[in-house]
Amino acid sequence: MTHPQPDPGSSTTGALLARGPLDDLHARLDTELSGAARAWLDQALAEAAAHPGTHGPVSVWELRLAEAGRRCGTAYADAARVLILRAARADPAALGRVYAQGTASERRAVLHALPHLVPGPDALPLVEDALRTNDTSLLAAAVGPYAARHLDVHGWRHAVLKCLFTGVPVEAVAGLADRARGDAELARMLDDYAAERSAAGRPVPEDLHRVLALTESAPPPTSHSPDVPHGKES
Repeated sequence: MTHPQPDPGSSTTGALLARGPLDDLHARLDTELSGAARAWLDQALAEAAAHPGTHGPVSVWELRLAEAGRRCGTAYADAARVLILRAARADPAALGRVYAQGTASERRAVLHALPHLVPGPDALPLVEDALRTNDTSLLAAAVGPYAARHLDVHGWRHAVLKCLFTGVPVEAVAGLADRARGDAELARMLDDYAAERSAAGRPVPEDLHRVLALTESAPPPTSHSPDVPHGKES
């Protein structure tokens, strides 16, 4: 793997595919990859399953992550990398290593893989790091299902605002309707941002109005306590 760098060839289609259920990913790639690419992926998955964890300075499955774009093409590389990470049973330490050492596309795959591989909040530092960047493909991956499940209220609100700042469509924010519903503080932040844009003579993003409308919905009554990450203020 190489030092992180921008990945201008990333595709929205590829990102959407990578966020799907793992069985669907494999079936889709089996159907759509060329014969050579499918054979390469089958071999990469078998190697990862046979030699998970770390073996030497770089594991063989980590090398395959670096090859996925060239072997499978941009539209399918994210999904292929997610499958390789799953086959390798990558734990938070391995995911952190790949994220720290990998290209932007490898980092994006790690973020897509988190909800499948990390049941708890252990990998939140990776999400938080991605949310500090201005790489829109990383931001879109960072606000996926793992963030919806584990990012605290303060961090999640700022993630939504970061999407609006950078032009990442709010459709990328997993669980947006549920988490925005009845959130008066998020509504205040959105109003402030809209006022700043208007005062500067800049257009207010249409997505801001969409999220603001969601905050106006009353939260549904619950018979149980909300998840701690969703209710925790920082």
